[in-house]
Amino acid sequence: QVQLVESGGGLVQPGGSLRLSCAASGSIFSLYGVGWYRQAPGKQRELVARLTSDGYRTYADSVKGRFTISRDNAKKIVYLQMNSLKPEDTAVYFCNAQRGGMDYWGKGTLVTVSS
Repeated sequence: QVQLVESGGGLVQPGGSLRLSCAASGSIFSLYGVGWYRQAPGKQRELVARLTSDGYRTYADSVKGRFTISRDNAKKIVYLQMNSLKPEDTAVYFCNAQRGGMDYWGKGTLVTVSS
């Protein structure tokens, strides 16, 4: 069992940066694949970035070159560094952990990109 709590969201101007954090508690976190998803108003939840337990990263085309996912297994934290933010990045961002067919989600943190 894994519990996930996101933080770091807020209001930022276009072109700005934010770093989201996801604190995990529970099981052997280093064995889990982790990721960030987002859901904008009226849209489906979509993958933003994923990081496997052995360090393989994938990104949505819309965030490549701007966002970076990383993890600190000792602290059980997953990060999403977001640079060059655009209004279309506005969404609730959710942290996800996966292992053995089990999916765990946080409750989300709101990111608003607006001038």
